Amino acid sequence: MQVIGICRFSYPGQGGFQVEHETLDDRIAYLYAAERMEERFRTFQSFTLPPLRTQTDDDFTFLVVIGDSMPDVHRQRLEALLEGMPQAVIQAHPPGRHRKVMQDAINSVRRFDNEPCLQFRMDDDDAVARRYVASLREAAQDVRKLSRKNREIAIDFNQGFLAQAGPHGISAKATNGPYTTAALALMFKPSNRLSVMNFSHVKVAQKMPTVTFTGEDMLVRGHNDYNDSRQRPGIKKIELDPLDDLGEEHFREVFNIDADLVRDLYSSS
Repeated sequence: MQVIGICRFSYPGQGGFQVEHETLDDRIAYLYAAERMEERFRTFQSFTLPPLRTQTDDDFTFLVVIGDSMPDVHRQRLEALLEGMPQAVIQAHPPGRHRKVMQDAINSVRRFDNEPCLQFRMDDDDAVARRYVASLREAAQDVRKLSRKNREIAIDFNQGFLAQAGPHGISAKATNGPYTTAALALMFKPSNRLSVMNFSHVKVAQKMPTVTFTGEDMLVRGHNDYNDSRQRPGIKKIELDPLDDLGEEHFREVFNIDADLVRDLYSSS
């Protein structure tokens, strides 16, 4: 089965944001602000990419969608980070309706063969375990019979961490909430042209059968001041604790996330 992961890297779409801006120019200015971009590159480099580069099953596509208005200096930095990663595909799109742009982007790299397609989404500060792609394929085989009767099925790996990077390393809190990106995947019948981006991750249980797998850490959900979901008023603050030596070793073994690299990146300016 084909596995596709999609990451929107500061794409200025119409919709897709919980915090809105008055104009498209305002959104573009916010997304490409120097301080924000520096933060996104640091988490992308230290959280998102290390486990993807070391997946135990490396047969997947990692689609990174950017805006065609992204300044050259940022695009060149992104290309440099993805160099040598054969799974990575960068696509630049003009501003458009968020879900439609993402659906078209994913479908452009789909094989549309006789096998179901497995798709997951992640932000540029999220991560999945090194075993994620392999575990996803195993889970998909487990629910293969169910998939014959349904156009979509959600495969939910719910265990992992909320985590924040900083000059002192990584602070984290264990989580097992349902339907948390990035380890939530959707399984699509071969003829189904919808995508993981056509569905709100918090509402998948209202739209399709879901199967949850727990008991193994599979996700890191980035937690920082630029999270779209944290900008709304009334959001409860989540307290994270610095990882101790055992915690840092766990992150290295399971996610290939190195707290020393985090400290280096966040102490460099």
